[in-house]
Amino acid sequence: MPVAEPGKGEARVRMEACGICHSDVMITGLEKLPLTPLVLGHEGIGVVEAVGEGVTNVVVGERAGITYFAAGCGVCEMCRAGFERYCAKQANHGYTRQGALTTEGIVAAQNLIRVPEGLTAEEAAPLCCAGWTAMGALGEAHVRPGQLVAIFGFGGLGHLALQYAKHIGARTAVVDVGAEKLEFARQLGADAAVAAEDARKVLVKEHGGADAAIVFTASAAAAPVAFSCLKRRGSLILVGLTTDTYTFSVTETVLKGIRIQGSYLGSRADLEKVFALAAQGVARPKVATYGIEAVPELIGKLAQGQITGRAVIRF
Repeated sequence: MPVAEPGKGEARVRMEACGICHSDVMITGLEKLPLTPLVLGHEGIGVVEAVGEGVTNVVVGERAGITYFAAGCGVCEMCRAGFERYCAKQANHGYTRQGALTTEGIVAAQNLIRVPEGLTAEEAAPLCCAGWTAMGALGEAHVRPGQLVAIFGFGGLGHLALQYAKHIGARTAVVDVGAEKLEFARQLGADAAVAAEDARKVLVKEHGGADAAIVFTASAAAAPVAFSCLKRRGSLILVGLTTDTYTFSVTETVLKGIRIQGSYLGSRADLEKVFALAAQGVARPKVATYGIEAVPELIGKLAQGQITGRAVIRF
């Protein structure tokens, strides 16, 4: 695709790396796309080559991160309250705007994030979505030190959520169907790594139930199991996108005071925090690097849950 000069509020970025996200899998499966052709990608790290009129938050020569959230309308209730990510008229890189899975791209400059020194492009890329979303979910769960957090799905988001939860001082349990991913969770310091079929037995009978269960996987079976693993007044946080529907007991929800909430991305402060923690060496993603020709295969593997950590394209 031709690379034009950036327009008002835009920047041209020479990409260094871009992560592959489960949202990319969902978008490729849509019957109708908002843009055709569409450049995917919203975990991009690159160097700003040019800026358009009105851009003041980044300058030429800076390294910047590109996220899924391109821009909000700026005037609706959500935008004015600091919840731009819930703006009904938002623009999204790799969906309603061209994304970052490209050698050079024109992107919205409004929400680019500066990349701290000391991070490689491959390490920084997953922070733009996986890290940001994981941190946002922990915030929505109101996790406190000493509480038990159950992480359902140990992929790109889950393995970062574990590191953030440990940094907060929470106890952690990872639930997954893959033996390799459970072993990886143990290596990262999870207090418990549990096969999905044993989740309720281990979390409820041995640990008294989870204070928060965060569902990062899109598996239809995960959310009801996570719900069953909560203690009274626990929180179920849904993150993984799926077209499936779930059934929960209203009576149990009411009598136990269970809170069920969706979580989408995070606040600007969450995004800045994940980059700061990574720069400090506190929490960094496990990445495997590939060339652009591997994208179709990676999309397929990600759809089947066969990727541990994050797959990142290096340009």
